[in-house]
Amino acid sequence: MKTFEKLIRRAKFISEALPYIMKFYDKVIVIKYGGAAMIDPELKQRLLNDVVLLKFVGMHPIIVHGGGPEINKRLKKRKIEYKFIHGLRVTTRQVMEVVEKVLGKKVNQEIVSLIKKNGGRAKGFSGKKGKVIKAHKTWIKNSNGNYHDLGFTGQVAGIRYRFLMKWMKKGYIPVIAPIGIGPRGKTYNINADSAAASIAEHLKADKLILITDVRGVLDKDGELISEIDTDHINRLIKKKTISGGMIPKVKCGIHALQKGVDQVHIVNGQIPHVVLLELFTDTGVGTMVVR
Repeated sequence: MKTFEKLIRRAKFISEALPYIMKFYDKVIVIKYGGAAMIDPELKQRLLNDVVLLKFVGMHPIIVHGGGPEINKRLKKRKIEYKFIHGLRVTTRQVMEVVEKVLGKKVNQEIVSLIKKNGGRAKGFSGKKGKVIKAHKTWIKNSNGNYHDLGFTGQVAGIRYRFLMKWMKKGYIPVIAPIGIGPRGKTYNINADSAAASIAEHLKADKLILITDVRGVLDKDGELISEIDTDHINRLIKKKTISGGMIPKVKCGIHALQKGVDQVHIVNGQIPHVVLLELFTDTGVGTMVVR
């Protein structure tokens, strides 16, 4: 009987998923891939397998990946000092070389390879490879009105969205490292959340999914808020209920919504099959941000 109960639960999930599969058919889903789900081999395998599933049921998933912990590990190994200002990495020439090797080669190629092993078709893009992200240098203003030079840290100036659409229509899953190309062919290190939000904006994505290591947006009692609008987010930031690393994530989400993305989801990548659970169930498992 227990075996039948498991099968019934699986059938119920498939039945519950069907309306959502129909709703999101032919829609663009941008997934910012980061956190523990990139490190734990089992979580990585499950998540990328689920992304392949999205493609096979008629959606157009795109992965924009981070890789901060791997970059820090490589920098420490090479004894290269690094620092952050207002959450942004100061990217010296030495640091940029490591960023390009880690994000553009190692991490990007690993994701592409795993998608292929799971039966999907993937195409990796990073910096000069594809020139998907156009960028320019970022300056940060401090409280004294002076600007910090962040080196080769940049921000998105444009996206080759027609180029990406061409590969998606051919049946590929684009896998994008957040490295942009600026004037004179210079490469810039870009915050992965910002890159994902800009790509979602330019592709008029139905959904932007930000995979993190926390459940989503929490209220003052530490309980998950399953759905929240932008006004409520701004109130919680003022009250400091939303703080730390969650602030840039929700702000990226708000930016994406303002630019035409329908919905933003903040989910915990440590939950197995988190993307499927968030997209294909009535309640979801993270926070859905709406206008």
